[in-house]
Amino acid sequence: MADPAAPRAMLSLDEVLARLLQVARERRLRDTEHVSTFDGLGRVLAEAVRSTLDVPPADNTSMDGYALRTADVPAAGVVLPVSQRIPAGVVGQPLAAGSAARIFTGAQVPAGADAVVMQEQCEAVAGDGLGAVRVQAVPQTGQWIRRRGEDVMQGAEVLAAGLRLTPQALGLAASVGAGRLAVLRRPRVALFSTGDELVMPGEPLKPGAIYNSNRFTLCALLRAAGCEVEDLGIVPDRLDATREALRRAAEGNDLILTSGGVSVGEEDHLKPAVQAEGWLEAWQVAIKPGKPLAFGAVRRGAGGETLFMGLPGNPVSSFVTFLLAVAPVLRALQGSPLAALPQALAVRADFDWPKPDKRREFLRARFNAQGGLELFPNQSSGVLTSAVWADGLVDNPPGQAIRRGDTVQLLLLSSLIGA
Repeated sequence: MADPAAPRAMLSLDEVLARLLQVARERRLRDTEHVSTFDGLGRVLAEAVRSTLDVPPADNTSMDGYALRTADVPAAGVVLPVSQRIPAGVVGQPLAAGSAARIFTGAQVPAGADAVVMQEQCEAVAGDGLGAVRVQAVPQTGQWIRRRGEDVMQGAEVLAAGLRLTPQALGLAASVGAGRLAVLRRPRVALFSTGDELVMPGEPLKPGAIYNSNRFTLCALLRAAGCEVEDLGIVPDRLDATREALRRAAEGNDLILTSGGVSVGEEDHLKPAVQAEGWLEAWQVAIKPGKPLAFGAVRRGAGGETLFMGLPGNPVSSFVTFLLAVAPVLRALQGSPLAALPQALAVRADFDWPKPDKRREFLRARFNAQGGLELFPNQSSGVLTSAVWADGLVDNPPGQAIRRGDTVQLLLLSSLIGA
C-alpha cells in the first residue's frame, strides 16, 4: 500500500488552495459572542449591522456660514438680519422669511432654509440683536447642505456578516447606533516547532544550533489574523514527544500549526506522528519559496478532530507559506467572502530577473522613489531580512523572465497579513 504521506507530484498553489478552502469552509466557526464596538477591531462579524436611523439624522450644514432662503438673495450684496445662532447640537427655530441664521458645521439646518453660504462669502454687519449679514454670492438651492440619510438610510445594511472589522468599520457601526456587535469567536490555534537545533533567544547558542525565529514570526502572524494562540514551544525530535504534543494541541483548538519536520529526513518525526494520531496529506507545492506543505487533522480525545498544517522550517519559506496557505484557511474558518489571495497591484519592474524558476515565484520587492519595484538582492529562503525590507511579493508565473520596464503583479504584505 502506498504511503499516504509520501511526496507526490508537485501541485499548483491554486490546486492546494482549492483543497484547503474546501475543508476549512466545511468546518467554519459557528460560535458567536457579543463585544463592545470599542473592542471590535479585527473581529469578524457574525451578523450584519443595520442602521437604526438615517445618517445624517437631519439636514445639516457642511460649512460654517449662514443658512438662508435662496429667494431672499437674488443678487450679491443683499443684507439680511441675523435672526438666530445655531451651533452644532442645537435645533434652531424655523427660519423667518427675509432673515439669515448664523450656523456652524454639523448643525441642523432650520426649517425654511434651503441653502448655506460659507462665511468666507459673507460679511458681518453691525446692528441690533445679532446684527446682519451681507451675502456676497448668489446661493444655489441645496449648497453646503448634507441631506438627511444621504450617507445611510434607516434599515440599510451597513456592514455585512463575515467582514473583518477595521477602524473605519467600527466608526460606521457607531454612527448608526451599534454599541455592541455580534462577532465570531476567535480561531484557536496551537503552535509548536520541531527541531533539536532550535534554541530560544537569550539562551547560549551552541555549535550547530539556531535561534527559533519561526516561533515569533508565526505567533505574531496568527495574532495579526485575530487568533487565540496556544504556544507549545519547541518539541524534541522524538516520535513519542511529537505524538504527545499533537494530542495536547488538538484539545480545544481549531488548528495545529507547526514549522519544520515536513521535509524528507531521518529525524523528522512529524509526519508519522500525525498519521498515527489522525490523517495527513504531504504536498510538494510548485511555489518558491515554500515547496513542502503538510495538511491533515488530529483526533481529539472527546471526539472530532483538529486541522493540522505543517510549514517548512526555513524562515522565509515559513513566512511566505503562511501568507499564501494558512491565512486563507483562517479567513475561510471565519466565513470570509474574500478571495483566497488579495488583489495584486500592477507595478513597473525596475529590475531584471533573467533566470526564473520552473515554479511560481514570490519575490521580495519594494517600491523605489520612482514608483517602480526593486528586488532584494538575495532571494534565498533563509534570508529573513528580505521579508522585513520588502513591501510585497512579486507573484511571478512559472518560467517567466522579467525585464526592466515590464509590468509585474505585486501582493502587498500589508494586504496578505491584514486581509
